[in-house]
Amino acid sequence: MPCHNMRCLLPVILLMITGLMACNNNNVQVKTTPTFKLIPTPEFSFNNFVDCNMASVWVGDSFRIFPGKYGEDPLWGAADDLKYRAATSVDSVFLAKPEQFVRPHLPPNAPVGQPGLHGAIWFETLYQDSTDTSGKTLYALYHNENYPETLPYDSASGIGYRDIDWPQGLKGAGTKTAVCRIGIMKSTDGGNSWADKGIILEDLQPRLILLPHNNSINFAGGVGDPSAVAQGDYLYIFYGEYGYPGTYTRTSYDSLLEWSGQCVSVARIALKDLDQPVGKASRWDGKSFSAEGNGIGKPVAALQIPVAKGGGPTSSAAAKYYWGPSVSWNDYLHCWVMLMARAEGPSWKGSQVYISFNQQADLGSADHAQQWSEPQLLLEVPGHTVWYPSLQPLNTVEDRKAGYTSVRLGRKARLFYKHSDEGRYLSKYLLEFQSAQSR
Repeated sequence: MPCHNMRCLLPVILLMITGLMACNNNNVQVKTTPTFKLIPTPEFSFNNFVDCNMASVWVGDSFRIFPGKYGEDPLWGAADDLKYRAATSVDSVFLAKPEQFVRPHLPPNAPVGQPGLHGAIWFETLYQDSTDTSGKTLYALYHNENYPETLPYDSASGIGYRDIDWPQGLKGAGTKTAVCRIGIMKSTDGGNSWADKGIILEDLQPRLILLPHNNSINFAGGVGDPSAVAQGDYLYIFYGEYGYPGTYTRTSYDSLLEWSGQCVSVARIALKDLDQPVGKASRWDGKSFSAEGNGIGKPVAALQIPVAKGGGPTSSAAAKYYWGPSVSWNDYLHCWVMLMARAEGPSWKGSQVYISFNQQADLGSADHAQQWSEPQLLLEVPGHTVWYPSLQPLNTVEDRKAGYTSVRLGRKARLFYKHSDEGRYLSKYLLEFQSAQSR
């Protein structure tokens, strides 16, 4: 006899729902965040000076790295430590003695008030021109630091800084802090000589954060510590933002407004513009890459620490924020990986390294360059300050055959970081990834 009441129909309804759910699961793939584990290894210590992201590249059969600092610095003194080492294996480079490093030919600092290179530079990331089959054409994105003494304010161009209400520097009262910028240099001989192509990202004087509000003893403003990856027709540049998202004044200063415009940000520049890059880079403005290179962009929201969890403006000595991104493409995961340090006090003090993933391969589509996962704790060295984490290839046949470098890696990589208290750049772990699974 037919059943027309709900009790009889319930099993049929449940079966239909189950079928629909199964159908949905068969057609809609929900991505999960990749997993990872640290594998302890004997300590692997780099034998030369590092104070930046470690840029590495293969030029033919030669693996090369470019650590160190070069140029004028009124606080710390002139530096000539930007050197490179080339060898046929990864470990031969990282274990090389200081005297085995070579000084490349770099452009001299220009006199104050004249066009040219000002302040000190660090090579933070490398792009190898894919159209040069020799592999010798390299572009280095450099972190540049200046002071009112090296780059005084020029009213005609708006470039430079006024020495008024300047924040305290790293050597204590009476010293000044720097302003950071990002520029590009080019080499056509594999890194032995370089030509400066100019500054592409900076915060001008109106965006600097001065006294009495800036007491973090880091930067007076600016953008720095870039990590760049090529994808499609563009070079995507991830960097730390220290400027005010507007015009800073004593009377209108708002700490929440400052926080809203800071942390890790992203800009891009077309590969075709790298030879004449000045004025060609554009920042993410919240909807597209439309803000100018010296304009106001929007940081990656997922990488901002909420105020409720201790996050705050970088000019505060008590705020927490992520900085110093190091980005790589991972062939095994088929996604982007970012490492970063976390500041928890003045002068970038912090004992932790974090990791984030972006599973959108095309960084130029929609807001894909913004779609990073919530940072997860990767490493903690209690009681010490750790900076500049990077992933580097292993000394294996497989990694060599794949041509892995600091910007492209596989399932396993060596984790390096700067142990600031000891002044050493070292590794105690391999990082092994597990592929993201669909559910």
